Amino acid sequence: MRGGMMQEPILKVDAVTKTFWSGERELTVLNDVSLTVESGSSVAIVGPSGSGKTTLLGLCAGLDLPSSGSIELCGQELQKLSEDDRAALRNQAVGFVFQTFQLIPTLSALENVMVPAELRNGQNVRERARALLEQVGLGDRLSHYPVQLSGGEQQRVAIARAFINKPQILFADEPTGNLDAETGALIEDLLFELNEEAGTTLVLVTHDHALARKTGRIIQLRAGQIDTSNQTSTVLQAMG
Repeated sequence: MRGGMMQEPILKVDAVTKTFWSGERELTVLNDVSLTVESGSSVAIVGPSGSGKTTLLGLCAGLDLPSSGSIELCGQELQKLSEDDRAALRNQAVGFVFQTFQLIPTLSALENVMVPAELRNGQNVRERARALLEQVGLGDRLSHYPVQLSGGEQQRVAIARAFINKPQILFADEPTGNLDAETGALIEDLLFELNEEAGTTLVLVTHDHALARKTGRIIQLRAGQIDTSNQTSTVLQAMG
């Protein structure tokens, strides 16, 4: 909610279940999960290892489809889109920051940031990428390759890349998971600063409860379900 006006939810997850086959056994990773995320809000998904956090994030972003239930992202029901259409929606409206940075090793920092915008045939791509890298403190590292950058510097490149297309929603999967505490704190500040400036919705998966508490809302997953046992008015708003 902004300026006292209700926003249409940017993300709706309704009764989503996700199963996988492991040999002859069917494993249920997510079981009847429902939630909504309002446009412009920030949400953390927390839970123990194996609780389904990353699977839920991938489904919300349209990287995979649920076994049952429905997901609506930016007003589009993901199951009704072709794989190509889902990819186009991600490139148009979604930004990603991963724990492992996911930079292309053969491209410079500047070129890595430019990639998503070039896929959209964007205008003034090089200038925008340069400005973002300067904003994250890497104005003197434009021509450096990932191998020449520290982990914190690589994640700053990844954050700049995530914002190059001015996404409506940003998904971050353990964005500080591979960084030391001091570097992680700098990355957190940068992520929230850019997110606030751009008015982007932020959905992040983290095991770091201090980071989770910086968001407007925390969703606790346990064994593939939303855990409401410790629910407070500010922690969880689930549909249904």
